Amino acid sequence: MTEGEPMAGGERMICEDRVVIVTGAGRGLGRAHALEFACQGAKVVVNDLGVERDGTGGSRQAAEDVAAEIRALGGEAVAVVSDIAADRGAAEVVRAALDAFGRLDVLVNNAGFLRDRMLVNMTEDDWDSVVRVHLAGHFLPLRHAAAHWRSEKKAGRSVAASVVNTTSGAGLLGSVGQANYAAAKAGIAALTLVAAAELASYGVRANAIAPAARTRMTERLFAETMAAPEDGGFDRMDPAHVSPLVVWLGSADSADVTGGVFEAVGGRITVMEGYRHGPTVDRGTRWTPADIAPAVRALLDGAQAPEPVYGG
Repeated sequence: MTEGEPMAGGERMICEDRVVIVTGAGRGLGRAHALEFACQGAKVVVNDLGVERDGTGGSRQAAEDVAAEIRALGGEAVAVVSDIAADRGAAEVVRAALDAFGRLDVLVNNAGFLRDRMLVNMTEDDWDSVVRVHLAGHFLPLRHAAAHWRSEKKAGRSVAASVVNTTSGAGLLGSVGQANYAAAKAGIAALTLVAAAELASYGVRANAIAPAARTRMTERLFAETMAAPEDGGFDRMDPAHVSPLVVWLGSADSADVTGGVFEAVGGRITVMEGYRHGPTVDRGTRWTPADIAPAVRALLDGAQAPEPVYGG
């Protein structure tokens, strides 16, 4: 079957034969993404270290189980248990895609964990470990995948690749008690914009999602919001509801979409609009400190009020 051909029931698989890496794919959102890509015809590299919610421990089982689940459904998948926040581990997961399937078309950066603390209680290790897994864990796989795609382009081979990064409302709006996580996720949004600009000439697109769903990272922190409905109604926090957007962004159907940040919650998709130039005043010469207050207050009066910080 080729891309665009209808499946049984009249639907078509929009990622037929595309090769996809999903990091953090052993549970939660990553698992849902991996399964949806497989259902849409993709060959999937399932990456996960199998760590606990705070990043401690580790096990091969989570990645192996999801890869086995995909194969049981008739799809193709391999499990790669490597630390994508380290250069060697990131290189290994890209190499695994090329070794197993001969190509790479989509990179979904999803891996991460939490160590929530208020600022005055946060340790240096809390900061470094969370920033590392989210920010380096996006940058390093992206760098190795981009290097491969650049080589392909320079060799004269066609490239139509897609990167889907995972930011968060915490990074876009802020979140009390999550300074490390919010800072890393804000960095991922900026990284996405830079990647979209720098990699376009190689045939690579980059977008980001800001999902809200029930995962190990959210089910305790936002227990009431994340709970499944008791009446059997639409479970808007099921992570599977985020995955169709991720799969579409990874498909050829979205070939003209890059540099976007999309919030995905249940059945709702929102284009997030980030920093842009707002009200401006230019006096044409140097300001004095005494003149700043009335000028800036006038600008603020004409600006949109910021959305509230989560938990504020």
